[in-house]
Amino acid sequence: MISRNLWNANSDLKTACLEHPFVQGIATGTLPPACFRYYISQDAFFLTAFGRAYSIAAAKTPDWEGFSVFHGLGDGVIEELRLHQSYAAEWGVNLQQTQPGIATRRYTDFLLATAWGESVGLTTAAMTPCLRLYAFLGQSLAQSQTHHHQYSDWIKTYNDAAFETLAQQLESLMNRYIQHQQAEARSIYRYAMQCERDFFEAAWSSQSL
Repeated sequence: MISRNLWNANSDLKTACLEHPFVQGIATGTLPPACFRYYISQDAFFLTAFGRAYSIAAAKTPDWEGFSVFHGLGDGVIEELRLHQSYAAEWGVNLQQTQPGIATRRYTDFLLATAWGESVGLTTAAMTPCLRLYAFLGQSLAQSQTHHHQYSDWIKTYNDAAFETLAQQLESLMNRYIQHQQAEARSIYRYAMQCERDFFEAAWSSQSL
């Protein structure tokens, strides 16, 4: 299936994300709080764009079943945004005053441009890496976690079976709607994976701002 092939083709980037010091700092609980606060603010902005991309894709979907699944996935984004709001309150982050950083803007501009300008299948290729990567990270970090710490809830969220289900649903849509655009899908999928890596790097580098 195209979803499995694309994930395997980007194993270098999934490993780079897992081994990134930002992610490893979450794994051990040693990530500087300033980095996590920056990440929360940027991820909330990103998720808003991600939810809009789901809505655009749903409007373009040629069948009712896909339309329904896209709206269900959009509900998952709303739940994740609620989680970020609770994080923001806990960590003292004002989401109303958040301005997107360069890496965030690059990623969201790419997502929305793809959603508006490309097919439903290519939109799923742009969006799937986020869910599949986070499910992978949550599951990987949960296996290596040795004690409860300040980032344990983050790990628990993305290790949850419900999040894995969301990733699988989006992958099923990609498998369904990508037909004769596999070359374009490979390019879009990889660019999204690079955006994920750059997103972590921006959060990690924020401690020096």
